[in-house]
Amino acid sequence: MSSRPPAPRRTFLKAGATLFLSVLAPAAANAMQILAVRVWPAADYTRVTLENDAELKATHFLVKDPNRMVVEIEGLTLNATLKDLVAKIQTNDPYIKQVRVGQNRPNVVRLVFDLKEEISPQVFSLKPIGDYQHRLVFDLYPANPVDPITALIEKGEWQKDDALTAAMSGNGKNESSNNKTDNKTDNKVDSRPEQKIDKPAGNQQIRMITIALDPGHGGEDPGAIGRAGSREKDVVLAIAKRLKHQLEQEDNMRVMLTRDGDFFVPLQTRVKKARGVQADLFVSIHADAFIEPRARGSSVFVLSEKGATSTAARWLAKKENDADLIGGINLKNQDKQLAGVLLDLSTTAQINDSMKVGKVVLKEISGVNRLHKPAVEQAGFAVLKAPDIPSILIESAFISNPEEEARLTDEAYQNELAEAIVRGIKKYFSKNPPLNRGKIA
Repeated sequence: MSSRPPAPRRTFLKAGATLFLSVLAPAAANAMQILAVRVWPAADYTRVTLENDAELKATHFLVKDPNRMVVEIEGLTLNATLKDLVAKIQTNDPYIKQVRVGQNRPNVVRLVFDLKEEISPQVFSLKPIGDYQHRLVFDLYPANPVDPITALIEKGEWQKDDALTAAMSGNGKNESSNNKTDNKTDNKVDSRPEQKIDKPAGNQQIRMITIALDPGHGGEDPGAIGRAGSREKDVVLAIAKRLKHQLEQEDNMRVMLTRDGDFFVPLQTRVKKARGVQADLFVSIHADAFIEPRARGSSVFVLSEKGATSTAARWLAKKENDADLIGGINLKNQDKQLAGVLLDLSTTAQINDSMKVGKVVLKEISGVNRLHKPAVEQAGFAVLKAPDIPSILIESAFISNPEEEARLTDEAYQNELAEAIVRGIKKYFSKNPPLNRGKIA
């Protein structure tokens, strides 16, 4: 296989390029085929994925004035699938203006990404897993990311989602909500008047409560898929947005979403995001599947130091923890400092607080859907391992159960579930007010 001649490389370096070493294995002897191209634009980063029938060898480098990223992939002949990448770049992509694709020389394809700003790319390969074959991944992160607390204050989403507001004002009800009563258990919702968090008098500043909502999966990782084709990643994002909208009606609460669109967020990054805004509570939302389609009901999980409380809990935790393998992470770029913190946990206090909020949230959910188990369960979910933030994981229902899949896609159920979670969160903080600290205004 011919290599890139030295003269052009020196030319690029003189133009201000930064050369990156090849991160991939040698190309296959025979010409390889691009099977699919996917682009996942988001404010956090844009991901470009090339799926192929064998592992690819690629080099990439950056050029300034204007900002570009140049990629050369060996062992390829340009085909129609790869050409489709040009049309997949959206005009509102935060980082990519356009991409140019061409056969640079025999068996070498060149991609040139014209960029909207300076980026810090990560390029890595993923081995086949699940429904995917080999993947070559380009994650384009901003070179100068926004401070997370500043972003939370500025974005705040005190700005309203007009479409969601309109839907919420009409309660988003449709006929499929009429079976609500039939799906309840004998568990009763606490009918006592809801306790309020006292507001300070006069000009005293309100202690804002920051809640990190974590819609599971996203992007390359669809999560569980129901028989009717509903994807977990879509359902839980819809629920999380409704929950965010309702929480922000409270004067003293604001919300950070670990993802607000269809893109993948590694498990460790979800925890890092919550810690970055000094969250007072972390709520991960899922709608999982089980090998038995009759499995049904909502659940709430917290972290366990000693193992799972049931076989199903252990199975679900393993499945959720495998999300990084499906979604695809650059293992060489993981935050070793945070990983060390997560491995050396002082978890007793965190688990105790998590159990408190988990119990009240589970009690409220029991009035909306039957429960899979009557008590909060525990397992080793990686996403619950923030050592300093009470953290719960809510399985809103089993998307593998046809009846519950229908409910999960019902706006009325999504609203009712969100309302129940809000009631539980407010009751928790009314009895366990967050400590005052000099942080977010």
